[in-house]
Amino acid sequence: MLTSTTRITLSLLLSLSAFASESSAQSVTRNKVLFDATKAQMAGNADWVIDADLNNVGTGAGGAMVVGGGTESNPQRFPTPPQSGITATTPETYWKGALSAWGIALVKLGFSVETLPIGGRITFGDATNAQDLSNYGVFVIPEPNILFTLAEKQAIVRFVAAGGGVFFGGNHSGSDRNNDGNDPVVIYNDLFTNNGIAANPFGFASNANSFTLIASFPSTDPSAAPILNGPMGVVTSIEYNAGSTITVSGAARGALFRTTARLNSDVMFAYSTYGSGKAVMLGDSSPPDDGTGDTADTLFNGWTAEVAGDHGEAILNACVWLNPPAPPACPADINQNGSVDGADLSVLLQSWGPCSNCAADVNQSGAVDGADLTILLQSWGGCQ
Repeated sequence: MLTSTTRITLSLLLSLSAFASESSAQSVTRNKVLFDATKAQMAGNADWVIDADLNNVGTGAGGAMVVGGGTESNPQRFPTPPQSGITATTPETYWKGALSAWGIALVKLGFSVETLPIGGRITFGDATNAQDLSNYGVFVIPEPNILFTLAEKQAIVRFVAAGGGVFFGGNHSGSDRNNDGNDPVVIYNDLFTNNGIAANPFGFASNANSFTLIASFPSTDPSAAPILNGPMGVVTSIEYNAGSTITVSGAARGALFRTTARLNSDVMFAYSTYGSGKAVMLGDSSPPDDGTGDTADTLFNGWTAEVAGDHGEAILNACVWLNPPAPPACPADINQNGSVDGADLSVLLQSWGPCSNCAADVNQSGAVDGADLTILLQSWGGCQ
């Protein structure tokens, strides 16, 4: 039993409550991918969505997407037909969008996918937002054409720091599709340098240039192996059709380069880590384009028809790498209900002291003591 000399004080329990609240707010959800469509990804000759049932969007004042103002794609949260109907042989035309091949392929790999539609909010730790980033493991941002707000930039940075993965999809300098004065190069560099949390947290910088070329210069760095030689296959080449290169620094590295010199200022596909999470950046919108979608747009199949299918393989390898890892075994879940919470703490306190073969002896030391309490506190929250 718990003696007076080993009694846990009220202040410690209050600290536990604060710890639990903080842990809950800083979680991510693996195997779920969210595609952003709040930054004019449908403007002009672009259709960077996984599925859209309606085509009733136009470009309004300040470059904002206006429902009812035109004929651009208006993607909904959940693609239809439902992803539960996808099998190994389902074609990418099951959904309508220039990124439908990407979405369909992810579902075949065991992911679930959603779109953050027009009017959606980019938040992290906001329980009032059903599409808060904590409900996903990977956030895909295809070629943004509207600046992120400070709150959105901070949500993205914190999501990665907490273990999430972000796929930054860019385009060439001057590709301002909604004519608001900001292209993806400007938008991303603003996110990286003016987020109010960390200066260039991911080590990426989008270069103000435009290249059209095929490059076959993969990294020789072993850390690039998950992207270049992942579950979808071996990647050796990349093709840009008016894309901007990337400069990497800090923890960032290049996976594919523009020239054989493999300069850090001449990267075409980059990857990085920050906090507990990961990020990748692609400097062109052409590779994920599957050539189908909005019939009013001119689209090209970069997903499978270029560089022998390396684009699809590289992008999917990257998504698998970005996906948060499965949580470790959770011995602190004493009552095995899928969460370390007050019920487990109660059992641990009631079992305090010498103990043989009891569940509350988390580290199996023969006694329930401070070491077990520490493990329980560090494991607080949902676990599997």
